[in-house]
Amino acid sequence: MSAVKLSLPKPAVPAPSRTTARPVERSERWLFGLGLGGIALFLALFVLLPLGMLFLRSLYDRDGAFVGLANFAAFLEAPALTRSVVNSLTLSALTTAITVPLAFLYAFCLTRTHMAGKGLFRLLAQIPLLAPSLLPAIALVYLFGNKGILRGLLMGESIYGSIGIVMGEVFYSFPHAVLILTVALSTSDARLYEAAEALGAGAWKRFATITLPGVRYGLISAVFVVFTLVVTDFGVPKVIGGSTNMLATDVYKQVVGQQNFGMGAVVGIVLLLPAGLAFVADWIGQRRQMALLSARSVPFQPRLNPVGDRLAVLFCALVGGLLLGLLGVAGFASVVTFWPYNLTPTLANYDFAQFDAAGWGSYANSLTLAAGTAVAGTAIVFTGAWLVERAPGRAVMKGTVRLMAVLPLAVPGMALGLAYIFFFNATWNPLSWLYHSMAILVLATVAHFYTVSHLTAVTALKQLDAEFEAVSASLKVPVWSTFLRVTVPLCLPAILDIAIYFFVNAMTTVSAVVFLYAPETKPASVAVLNMDDSGEVAGAAAMAMMIVLTSAAVRALHALLSRALHRRTQAWRRH
Repeated sequence: MSAVKLSLPKPAVPAPSRTTARPVERSERWLFGLGLGGIALFLALFVLLPLGMLFLRSLYDRDGAFVGLANFAAFLEAPALTRSVVNSLTLSALTTAITVPLAFLYAFCLTRTHMAGKGLFRLLAQIPLLAPSLLPAIALVYLFGNKGILRGLLMGESIYGSIGIVMGEVFYSFPHAVLILTVALSTSDARLYEAAEALGAGAWKRFATITLPGVRYGLISAVFVVFTLVVTDFGVPKVIGGSTNMLATDVYKQVVGQQNFGMGAVVGIVLLLPAGLAFVADWIGQRRQMALLSARSVPFQPRLNPVGDRLAVLFCALVGGLLLGLLGVAGFASVVTFWPYNLTPTLANYDFAQFDAAGWGSYANSLTLAAGTAVAGTAIVFTGAWLVERAPGRAVMKGTVRLMAVLPLAVPGMALGLAYIFFFNATWNPLSWLYHSMAILVLATVAHFYTVSHLTAVTALKQLDAEFEAVSASLKVPVWSTFLRVTVPLCLPAILDIAIYFFVNAMTTVSAVVFLYAPETKPASVAVLNMDDSGEVAGAAAMAMMIVLTSAAVRALHALLSRALHRRTQAWRRH
């Protein structure tokens, strides 16, 4: 889940008159309608219908007999399952209470001070995005587990359980909150601060009456995003949760451990509720945030404050060091013989064949999955966003596609993956051949991460002047030619952002694919999970580090390409 605006004001450009613009040809209208119908069909097949099957399957028992709401009644009567709800809500709230203040201070240092090294600290804050959520849990086991070098700091408490879950989830959710709050703190109006200072308001008074109210919707968004990420996360509680039941791990236990698909569907539906509520609240907050900005706003520029700037550096260095250190522990443990007793350097842990039958094949599968998701997802999402924003007429169909496009943001990966089992594994489904194929992994990942990419594309398209289409129409240039020769080149930076978003998330995701892989299509993130389950923690750490290194390398390549493309394709903005 990501805090991005769901709607933006349309450019104040008058529509071309009927006398100057070429009427849309019937063939083009047919093409627009076919394209919108295709996007709607994709979202229906890979989001709506599977979710419908999830709800339907919850009404049947493990033998396939219809039992109505009996599974829901059994869920409410099962102490272990109801305790999972309490644990999930409590630990998610606690993690949110820790993460959001830390992220706010970190973002405040990045945006409201003159501290040195802002670029470095921005990069450090994004480290967790490169790793599967399994990795921080593995690193915490190395530090605080039974053989951990820092286990004494827990004063007799075990890392396996609530303590470990909260620590791992703070690491996992921190960058998401920082991204949201950095944007919120970057959009302040300097005139408000100047007026308050002229009236004699002190620094704390200005902070309480201007800064906090100005970012309140960003704070609300960060709270709901972090809460949703934690309550739906599978990786951290699976590795380090111990006997502490969580909703996401209960779905896995019901389906994989007990083969009770009916009860698994019930838990999946329960998992949808907090995610859905958080999505609605975040959406409301985003719409209200728009009213805080105006065309006359003056960007806020922080003043030099030697003491405050030094304190900001110390705080960001501490937080960034902890993030990097946790990643470094996993990396170091992956290249030593036997943590912590034999620290002789070795690459034996990267011989994955000794831990997993697929060996390096799982890593190759992840590269295939990530590349396929990036290519297919980017093409589908950007084309769909272009059709929604630029297609003439068809208001009802475009509104329907818009609504369908934001729905995946409220669907946890575990729920979507379980829904795919029920829908694509059904014998009556003509698409059942997709099940256990690499294609189903790609399609599930595209569907799971569809919304953020769609909103990114919509934002980029709204920044383009409508006159491009008007001029093309007056010159009788086909719309698809304008799309390929004008729209796509001008939106290349956003297209690259979408592609890298899909690639990295496909490399790191576990929940969206854990139910769908076959032995020959098992991705690296699932291999990490399986190796950890079998006690091969060093091998799991090594495979997780391969995911991190690959994600980092691709992000670096993306940064270089984006810089080059910006110089070549965005020169028109400077004229």
